[in-house]
Amino acid sequence: MSTALSIVIAIFVFGLLIFVHEGGHYVAARLCGVTVKEFAIGMGPKLASWVSKKTNIRYSLRLLPFGGFTSMEGEEEESDDPHAFGKQSVWRRIIIIAAGPLTNIVLGIVIMSLLVIFTDTLGSTTIHSFIDDTEVIDEMSDGETDTDTDATGSLSEKTGLMVGDTIIAVDGESVHTANELSYEVMRRGIEPIDITVIRGGETVVVEDVEFPVTSSSGVAFGSLDFYVYAEEKTVLNVIKHAFWRSELTIEMVWESLYDLITGRYGVEAVSGPVGVTETLGEAASTGISNLVYIAVVLSINLGVMNLLPVPALDGGHLVFMIIEILRGGKKIKPDTEAMINFAGLCILMIFMVFVTCKDIASLFG
Repeated sequence: MSTALSIVIAIFVFGLLIFVHEGGHYVAARLCGVTVKEFAIGMGPKLASWVSKKTNIRYSLRLLPFGGFTSMEGEEEESDDPHAFGKQSVWRRIIIIAAGPLTNIVLGIVIMSLLVIFTDTLGSTTIHSFIDDTEVIDEMSDGETDTDTDATGSLSEKTGLMVGDTIIAVDGESVHTANELSYEVMRRGIEPIDITVIRGGETVVVEDVEFPVTSSSGVAFGSLDFYVYAEEKTVLNVIKHAFWRSELTIEMVWESLYDLITGRYGVEAVSGPVGVTETLGEAASTGISNLVYIAVVLSINLGVMNLLPVPALDGGHLVFMIIEILRGGKKIKPDTEAMINFAGLCILMIFMVFVTCKDIASLFG
């Protein structure tokens, strides 16, 4: 796919997700009776703008597509307007701030449900058949690999699993669908792990099960070496898979952040707008369903990340409101809050510039 088309797709996807996010803030603000000054998609100079004669709200489309805002009266400054954001109860302000990221998460869950409905098959967690002659990769100390090409049967079968086992937990983490099973093995199966199964009607813990291990960009991953049965596409099964796939996406966001902080993933694994644009282009070239799935992940990612207690993000604003509640309704001084948020914004912008430069360098690497 051409770079130009990838950029167009990325701008459309980013614009849609930002519209939904800011639309959540906007609708919540209007329902709470707060005076909205401007609703903008994008950042920087205005490309197009008009003011509603009925509400006096300015609607803007701005140059940089990676951002947006809902500007409310009394949000950053003192105001005598009784409908100003700062004049509202703390619970109303919490609703308005939380509405943006929660709308992104809800959108992701809705679209994930549609993906499940139109998916050809639904995977269960019951083992169907093992792959014979599995190549077990053993990374050597010098970086080379050794392949056991003489193996018959899969590694997990040799270490305790059996055809017909229904896996219900991987290393203590419950699994309900094939997607969860694959993810948990990928994340935890880099070393022997305990697998809880239903075998012959009884719950059995199979200890020290091993899976093939591969690596990508210096990070090790476990991989499934067997097939699972497909489940019939009933209403209940569709609801089940939609729920657990959405829950898994949220879990992936949190655990990826944890793995980044703890050092399992290096900063090279983090992508900014340039890297995401490339990913969206690649997904679009392989089919619309893959593009939609990446958009779902981005939507949920945007919602979850914005709820982090980081200054300048929605989660940072929520922290100040929680502190206000704990102080019996006494607000933190606006100047202090503004200074902390500005510092957080500067750090985020520096990090974004760094990640963008890394993404650009990788294109020519």
